[in-house]
Amino acid sequence: MCGIVGYWGPDKPKEIILDGLRRLEYRGYDSTGVAIFDGAELKVFRSPGKLNRLEEKLKGVEFGGATGIGHTRWATHGEPNEANAHPHKIGPVAIVHNGIIENYQDIRDELISRGVKLNSETDSELIAHLLNNELSLGKNLLQATTKVIPQLRGAYSILVADENEPDSLIAFKNGPPMLVGLGKDEVIIASDVQAFIKRTNRIVYLDDGDIVYSKQGEVKFYNPQGKEIEKKIVEVKWDSARAEKAGFDYFMQKEIFEQPKAIRETLEPHIEYKPLRVALRDTGFSEEEFLKFKRIQIIACGTSWHSALVAKYVLEKVARIPTDVDIASEFHYRDPVIDNETLVVTISQSGETADTLSCLRLVKKMGISTLSICNVPNSSIDREAKGRIYTKAGTEIGVASTKAFTAQLVVVGLLALHLARIRKTCPENLLKKYTEALLAIPSQVEVCLDHDKWFKEAAKSLSEFKGFLYLGRGINYPIALEGALKLKEITYLHAEGYPAGELKHGPIALVDNTMAIIALAPRDDLYEKNVSNIQEVKARGGQIIAIGTGDDKNLKNLSKHYLSIPETTWMANPILESIPIQLLSLHLAVELKRDVDQPRNLAKSVTVE
Repeated sequence: MCGIVGYWGPDKPKEIILDGLRRLEYRGYDSTGVAIFDGAELKVFRSPGKLNRLEEKLKGVEFGGATGIGHTRWATHGEPNEANAHPHKIGPVAIVHNGIIENYQDIRDELISRGVKLNSETDSELIAHLLNNELSLGKNLLQATTKVIPQLRGAYSILVADENEPDSLIAFKNGPPMLVGLGKDEVIIASDVQAFIKRTNRIVYLDDGDIVYSKQGEVKFYNPQGKEIEKKIVEVKWDSARAEKAGFDYFMQKEIFEQPKAIRETLEPHIEYKPLRVALRDTGFSEEEFLKFKRIQIIACGTSWHSALVAKYVLEKVARIPTDVDIASEFHYRDPVIDNETLVVTISQSGETADTLSCLRLVKKMGISTLSICNVPNSSIDREAKGRIYTKAGTEIGVASTKAFTAQLVVVGLLALHLARIRKTCPENLLKKYTEALLAIPSQVEVCLDHDKWFKEAAKSLSEFKGFLYLGRGINYPIALEGALKLKEITYLHAEGYPAGELKHGPIALVDNTMAIIALAPRDDLYEKNVSNIQEVKARGGQIIAIGTGDDKNLKNLSKHYLSIPETTWMANPILESIPIQLLSLHLAVELKRDVDQPRNLAKSVTVE
């Protein structure tokens, strides 16, 4: 969601903070701001809109200090205007904040009753008032922080600068991520490693309740009561060059074309060749522990929920283990019934998804075993789960997930084949066939990408349609949902994903010659039923864009556009189908002149509920 960057050191804070914020633009935002020391004074500059508007304000402005904080805001309380932008400065203290203060109204009412004048509609400003009040009583910044923390309820990460201590920064969190980068004679505090990875790879990850206090470069960590604690320094292996566009026009486009590599790297640690089989490594669970589970519960949000739905089909069919799938925001509040013979699997690209993280913590309190599928080592979900399987997709900057999604599909396939082998629920010849199919996927994805010009041509003819209906059956149905989501995210056009068998239960009423039908119809056991559904919508004027296997003359004859994928198993079809739906969305968004990498109202990582 919001991006946070703070700096103390010998270089110019303005340049480093703006560079860090620029690297966090992918998270989504609607206003920006900085507070930087000029001597002993904190000077605040804020602007609604994109970062370039703030940069215009700062052009030619010099600061004579070593410390500053910056922020990109995604509005939760109050509209995106300058008054609501961060930092908020009250008296000597300036703060930036990511999250939502749930007791915001109680704090606001209390401050107003004491005659405090509020300058914005935000919950964040209230934190600055609370800190200023404690500082006015003679406390130092650390003491004031320990007094304010118990007054806050909700999810937050907060970074503070204080004119009484021009060479200090303090930060604390409960929920959204906050990291400390330890460079050479400099300290950077940020919400995402992307903000400072080009300057240092020595990082401390704050846990909930941690306070970090940096004073003239000396960094100490405390618990919420102000008692000093030890924290581990992690050296991350993350090349900042991988986050650049590498010649592509858009990050999303680059990431689509990185999928063969991401899939290969996700597969590689878990494949044994003599004999050929899947054997998951370093998951935190032994084969004996996996055998104890009688049921799997998967929890995820957004695109990760779609990969979870694919997992249900694969786990039940191949591993013969009952599998339930829940959207995290619903699971947490429905008083779930779950026992200790259930393995709870969380799927999250960022490892910081607030709803998924809260569900993980809920089931851990119930004594349930947890396994995370995640793309970011040392993220909150990764650290708190008992076991883990990593997607090796690398940095994903585009808000609309692409390579992280297909890497998740690979991981759920690996998990199913691993469980099927140890549970002996699938013949060895079939396990080998499915494993060979997974190993072939990177090369087959490259074949799909080679057809990009056809996807671009198809997208050009779609801009005039009033709506889009994505249809799929069985394991392909979640890909219909994902296709509709991708289109909505970056084109702002209405799209729905539907099980093809449900057409006659309502959606067919929408079909006419202004409705585009994207039909997922690979060669599998449900192919003939899919073709029947396509014929039904074509008879009512629907314009068909079919995605099928190889040179399918039948689908070609039925379709306005036919997009082919290589032949593979039913289990691997969803991975290959993902490529044309991603490329269609990308090219249509470009045709409509949308902001592909930073679509409106969206954030890369949803770190508040």
